[in-house]
Amino acid sequence: MAQEHVLVVDDEEDIQELVRYNLVRNGFDVTVVGTGEEALESARAKVPDLILLDLMLPGIDGLEVCTVLKHEQKTAHIPIVMLTARGEESDVVAGLELGADDYITKPFSPRVLVARVKAVLRRKAEASPDRTAVIKRGDLFVHPGRHEVTVKGKSIQLTSTEFEILYHLARRPGWVFTRHQLIDAARGEEYPVTDRSVDVHIVSLRRKLGAVGKLIETVRGVGYRFREK
Repeated sequence: MAQEHVLVVDDEEDIQELVRYNLVRNGFDVTVVGTGEEALESARAKVPDLILLDLMLPGIDGLEVCTVLKHEQKTAHIPIVMLTARGEESDVVAGLELGADDYITKPFSPRVLVARVKAVLRRKAEASPDRTAVIKRGDLFVHPGRHEVTVKGKSIQLTSTEFEILYHLARRPGWVFTRHQLIDAARGEEYPVTDRSVDVHIVSLRRKLGAVGKLIETVRGVGYRFREK
């Protein structure tokens, strides 16, 4: 089986080597670049399976790189894990709003980093037997096996986290899920959930789904549900 390719984008040489060493040691094919411009060039030339993206970069910063990649058809599906030394909620929220799938705050444990990378790639690849049936809710079609969403036949580009949240809600219309339940379903129980991060994903989902997004209802004080018709 071919090695999974990870693109590491960070301008600090010690971080580059630490990440490269630990990923290669765990069987990944790794490309390392130090600027946003190099990141865009590399991702377009050889589309990676995942990108580890530092937010603080010289020239084009990480948030802009994320924006560009998520708006290009060839690279929009690539999971992006943000690396941030600032650890501020505003940075994390901004990245999630732009389509990033996860984040790790510096300094980080190499073991945690590798575990997060594996978890994101595993979620991307998984298609268990109970996820083979297409979910139809009015004009909305969710194709779990193909990881595709369409509204009135038009393909909707979602991040892996947005897809999992939508799938979790749409497969059980009328059920109310807490924010923690949704993030657990999308990322696993070890993800450091915040109410704000879940709300950001829901806002993005509603925007991308257009009129169908109104079917995702807020249950005040509890969480969210997909309207049962």
